[in-house]
Amino acid sequence: MSIRDWPAQQRPREKLLAVGAQALTDAELLAIFLRTGIPGLDAVGLSQALLDRFGSLGRLLKANQAEFCAGQGLGPAKFVQLQAVMEMARRHLWSELQNQPALTSPGDTRQFLLAKMRDLDHEEFACIWLDNQHQVLAFETLFKGTIDSAAVYPREVIKTALKHNAAAVIIAHNHPSGIAEPSQADQLLTEKLKKAFSSIDVRLLDHMVVGQGVVVSFAERGIL
Repeated sequence: MSIRDWPAQQRPREKLLAVGAQALTDAELLAIFLRTGIPGLDAVGLSQALLDRFGSLGRLLKANQAEFCAGQGLGPAKFVQLQAVMEMARRHLWSELQNQPALTSPGDTRQFLLAKMRDLDHEEFACIWLDNQHQVLAFETLFKGTIDSAAVYPREVIKTALKHNAAAVIIAHNHPSGIAEPSQADQLLTEKLKKAFSSIDVRLLDHMVVGQGVVVSFAERGIL
C-alpha cells in the first residue's frame, strides 16, 4: 500500500504538520527527506530498511559518499542534499550563539559543538573565542588528528587568541569513539593551556569533550 493510502494522521508529512517534527520516528523523518520509496517498499519502509542497514540514523548521517550511495534508493543527489541540510543546521546553531548578548548557556554551546564535531571520524581541537562580555568572536578548528589523538601546540593556540584579541575562550575536542569521558591526557592539556592563557590574561571558561550525543564540561565537573 502506498503512503498516500494511509490515514492522514499516520502520513509523515501530515503528522509533522499536526504534532511537530519531534513526534516523528527516525524512519518517518528520513521518509520525508527521501520523498519516495522503491519497488516493493514505500518511503517509510525504505527508510527503516536503511536505518537497519546502517545501524542508526547517526551512522547514516555521518556516512561518506561511497557508504551513503551504496544504500538502496540513495545516490549522489541525495548525498549532496543531505550535506546541505546538515550544514544549514550547523550554521543556524552558530548564528544562534553569535546573536546572544553573551554566551551564558552551556546548553546552546553543547548543541553547537555536537552539530559541529560529533560525527567526525578523527579527533579535532577547536576554540570558541569570546570578548570580555562573553560575546562570541569566532569559532576555529586549530588542530586535526587521527582517530584517537590530535597534537595540540599551546604556542599556536596563544597566537590565535592574540589574533582575535580574545578575553576568554571555551576549548573543545571530540572523541571519535563516542565516549566523552575526559582522559588524563585531556586534563593535563587543560592545565597546560590554562597556564598559557593566564600569561596573556585570557580566561579559560571551559573545556568541553564531545562524544556521541554527549558533551562533558570540565567546568561542570569542577576539574578546570
